Amino acid sequence: MAAARLVALSGRDSSLVIEIAADGTPLWRHWGARLAAPEAPALAALRPPASFALDADFPPTPIAGFGAGHFNAPVLRAHRAGRDFSFAADDIAVLTPAPQALRIVAEDSVAALRLTVAIAMSDDDVLTIATRLDNLGGQALDVDWLAAASLPLPVTAARLLSWTGRHNGEGVEHDEAMPHGLWSRETARGLPGHAGPPGVYVLGQGADRHRGEVHAAQLAWSGNHRIAVAPDGEGGWTLQLGVALAPGEVRLAAGEGIDSPEVLATFSPAGRNGAAQNFHAAIRRRGPTLAGPRPVHLNSWEACYFDHDAPRLMALASDAAALGIERFIVDDGWFRGRDHDRAGLGDWTPDPRRYPEGLGVLAAHVTGLGMRFGLWVEPEMVSPDSDLYRTHPEWALGVAGRPLLTGRHQLVLDLSRGEVRDHLFGALAALVAALPIDYLKWDHNRDLALAGDSEGRAAYRAQTLGTYALIDRLRAAFPAVEIEACAGGGGRIDAGIATRTQRFWTSDNIDAVARVAIQRSYLAFMPPERMGAHVGASPAHATGRRQSLDFRAAVALPGHFGVEFDPARLRDADSAALRGWIDRYKALRSRLHLGRTWLGEGPDGLLWQAQGEPEALLLLVTRVAPPTLARPPVVRLPMVTAATRVRLLVRTGAGATPAAFAGEDGMAFGAGWLAAVGLPMPAMAAESVAIFELTAARADLAW
Repeated sequence: MAAARLVALSGRDSSLVIEIAADGTPLWRHWGARLAAPEAPALAALRPPASFALDADFPPTPIAGFGAGHFNAPVLRAHRAGRDFSFAADDIAVLTPAPQALRIVAEDSVAALRLTVAIAMSDDDVLTIATRLDNLGGQALDVDWLAAASLPLPVTAARLLSWTGRHNGEGVEHDEAMPHGLWSRETARGLPGHAGPPGVYVLGQGADRHRGEVHAAQLAWSGNHRIAVAPDGEGGWTLQLGVALAPGEVRLAAGEGIDSPEVLATFSPAGRNGAAQNFHAAIRRRGPTLAGPRPVHLNSWEACYFDHDAPRLMALASDAAALGIERFIVDDGWFRGRDHDRAGLGDWTPDPRRYPEGLGVLAAHVTGLGMRFGLWVEPEMVSPDSDLYRTHPEWALGVAGRPLLTGRHQLVLDLSRGEVRDHLFGALAALVAALPIDYLKWDHNRDLALAGDSEGRAAYRAQTLGTYALIDRLRAAFPAVEIEACAGGGGRIDAGIATRTQRFWTSDNIDAVARVAIQRSYLAFMPPERMGAHVGASPAHATGRRQSLDFRAAVALPGHFGVEFDPARLRDADSAALRGWIDRYKALRSRLHLGRTWLGEGPDGLLWQAQGEPEALLLLVTRVAPPTLARPPVVRLPMVTAATRVRLLVRTGAGATPAAFAGEDGMAFGAGWLAAVGLPMPAMAAESVAIFELTAARADLAW
């Protein structure tokens, strides 16, 4: 029996294997555990005929077209005024342009189309996949769907993890069985949305946080998207991700093409944590590079909202510096006419009533205190009550004949227009050139609705590309300026904007209890050093709940740490405690933000997070609800298999500390004990955190 012609891309723990059939068609054979030397008989020799099927066989392929024999999950839906609706390549080349990379070029001479799929595998098991469609015909081509990636899922797939969410309630995890029919998640809001990054996890039988086979993928795109999982009719499934296109949004003229965004996909045999670690490595590798340790922030929003002027913020800055804050960010309300959220957006010059000398005096005060200076902007938006809108009402997205829809009393500027991007670049560049700004908090506070361009066509995709172009231009002109991606909190967190920004604002909800779940969902796709995590006020502004300062600070500690309230309102004891947490963050941040992340669940409602490497870890154990057991349980740590010393660094909340936790030398555990038996816990009340240091037990180790 003839062996198959196989092309394999392999990383550390995984392989993607494609067979090149006799007619040149690429066929899916394997995406999963690493195969050292892939070899198998040709698929055609292994497939018996199916009942009630076409006489020709159509095995799963990464270039499955619509209407030509493939009935499941086509990669393309396009037509020319209703014709040329099917795609069946008759000229196919599978190329290997570089090690661990392949390119599939498939042309259909009947429909006059060319589909190009580029796939590359990293050493740490992350596939990067993108697809290009070219119109080779003489007439325009309307594109309804183009999958950025179409991937095979095995018959052993058992559960599907996805996320939904809302403003102040991001990242709600859903765990369900693999679907019997089509499963899809789609957004039409113009942003990824508050569910979190556009992605899914697929768990094999018995897989959990720490073990078992996991396939996962996320789309590097900051706009409308679709994720779909469909049975392939042969026991497995097909996973697709791509841009969700509005009617008529993409029409390719003769000779034109369209590129999909990239998909990051990974397989891990080490459970959900292994897949997350692979994603974290990929996001870090894609950039942009972070300029040193993540500085402690104070953001002015919840400290004073719109009620500020130069003296007010100078006093706030002085209090921040006394706490050890390293970057001071002026949030909304600094620009002309911005007394409330119903005016001023688009007029990006300091309000002369509040800041008669501009922002220079305030910025000089901030930098004179040894802090960096940052500024909030919302460039994609315009208020109807603004000079910009009165001058250029035609610059707002809308549909002729329909009333404009506002959100947060604002409209959206059409960033598909070059003159709009030029104007915004000029306004932002003037600010950055005139002030010592090293950080922009870039917000986006409404969904897109009636998103039509100047020609009345849907402009969701063009809006995202226009935003990318504006940010890219600004970064090229001012490479030292860092940018935070914010969209009503966590509404624009994805691997596309992550190549252009250094930080995400995870949620406008900084209630510490709510943030525990939100931050854990975030970590499924993105690394901790980009996760904006602030100590908020008590009661929390989003929920009204009260929490101790220690608990609020401990929950924020593993992210990019900051403060979001007025320190002048603290009692002396809380002020000293906050200074202590800021000092602790500074001492630990290089260890919190380097290496790998593990998440886990312990008995009786305990949640844990570990940062670093198995031989040198920081472990944070969180209790949200009151305990139900008489004594605290042990927590197993599967990644720790060597002899280890454990020291309790801090535990929030009151209560006696057992002697074993109190010693400076820590507790010694033999090889494998923490993985097989577990780490004993001190008593922990509701809303408390215990932080441990775990270090390999070596005779030469200095504590």
